[in-house]
Amino acid sequence: MRYAPPGLCVNDFALLRDDNGTYTVLHLQGPWTAEFDHLRMETSYGRATSADLVDWRPEGTAFGNGLPGRFDQQAVWTMHPFRHGTGMAMFYTGVSGLTPEGWPLQSVGLAYADRTDGTGWRRHGTAPVVEADPRWYRTADRMGWRDPFVVRDDEGGAEGGGSGDGGADGGGSGDDGGWAMVICASDASLPVEVSGCVALATSPDLENWTVHPPLISPGDVDELECPVLERLDDGTWLLLGSIGATRGFEAWTAPRLRGPWTRRGQLGPTGAYAPRVIPAPDGSRVVLHTSPRRVGLTDTGDHCRGMLAQPKSLVVREDSAPHLAWWPGLDAWLGDRTTAPTLHAVGDIELSADPVEVTLRTATTDSDRPALTVGCDGRNLRISGPAGTLLAETVLPEPAATLRILTVGEYVEVYADGVFVLTSLCYSGQPVPWTAVTGDHTRTVVPVRPLRLPAPDRDDASAIWPGHARS
Repeated sequence: MRYAPPGLCVNDFALLRDDNGTYTVLHLQGPWTAEFDHLRMETSYGRATSADLVDWRPEGTAFGNGLPGRFDQQAVWTMHPFRHGTGMAMFYTGVSGLTPEGWPLQSVGLAYADRTDGTGWRRHGTAPVVEADPRWYRTADRMGWRDPFVVRDDEGGAEGGGSGDGGADGGGSGDDGGWAMVICASDASLPVEVSGCVALATSPDLENWTVHPPLISPGDVDELECPVLERLDDGTWLLLGSIGATRGFEAWTAPRLRGPWTRRGQLGPTGAYAPRVIPAPDGSRVVLHTSPRRVGLTDTGDHCRGMLAQPKSLVVREDSAPHLAWWPGLDAWLGDRTTAPTLHAVGDIELSADPVEVTLRTATTDSDRPALTVGCDGRNLRISGPAGTLLAETVLPEPAATLRILTVGEYVEVYADGVFVLTSLCYSGQPVPWTAVTGDHTRTVVPVRPLRLPAPDRDDASAIWPGHARS
């Protein structure tokens, strides 16, 4: 349901699906700490497998730093593995060290594997295959050149590559078409505070690359991390990019890979980061993303890298901006409706013109003092903690008719009219029957469906916060 490897946190990740239907996640992994050290953390990729994108099983470490003196000697960051021939290719971020001002020196490397399960990697040479071009991108302090993502190039003939059938997994063998790579970079023509952009590079063979000017450079973004390209059923393109300042992600669409790109707005709320798109077992497109946790698993702990969250349905329509919705694949993990206190649960609330406040947990089981509430007043939606402390809020495009609230341990997610709009963390309080109080002070009990955890007794860092009653 939510996954992190034993004793570690999950950061950026990639998803694979083998011919037998098994999913593999490769992910950056690091220790539980608030202070992030670029050169001592996230120096390896963890690996886990799943049959359904919900029940993840840790499989150990699959890749690590390069040898001393190489471009990836200090750290390996975000990767993109995909099918290539009978095996796989993987582009990944390598960090060689720090500039005098302490900025990580980043470049992109390549590895191959004869297997398709995310193991057995061998590096292609000892040098990076794609580096930032100073004509367009910063190359030293405040540089960015990381998070590569590769697809077939739908205009590859312009660089001698021919056309291909791009997609989230790279598509095809790569033997008869060009390739395009997008990269998190820093636009050298803009002030550093708003220089976040998506760089573009192209190749006929995966090993020889030409760097081009930015594919997208909004001019109001500090960092545009973890870019993801997805070719849609009608041949158009979707790009997802994580915004450093807001810690959420946005969507862009285009008729062709080189644009023109149209900014479609926020897709994942603050707290949802580093998305990846993959077909679910039923063939529908879903998005998985990371969610933070807090050091010490307390409300006062600093935010730290966290866990892999459960899938959301990716909805893309011609007449509206893309959005994330409740994924029906989770319904199999829900129990029968109950009004009993439940720490992990899903509840649905019908809204009217009156404000409503739903209490999910109270200070103690025999107290009416709220510890976790979700409130909605017209377009204003919020999650509050103990003593009414505001944890997260958003303004909806229009008043919603229904709310769906999901709690998984400390995590809270809210869907307004089926759209994923808000998420937060709360480590306080005790489970009680959910109650909704409307503007006229009418109090009703909200039936919920308990959420069954895939591995509730597994004793590692992927275990869900059990609540104060068991801690």
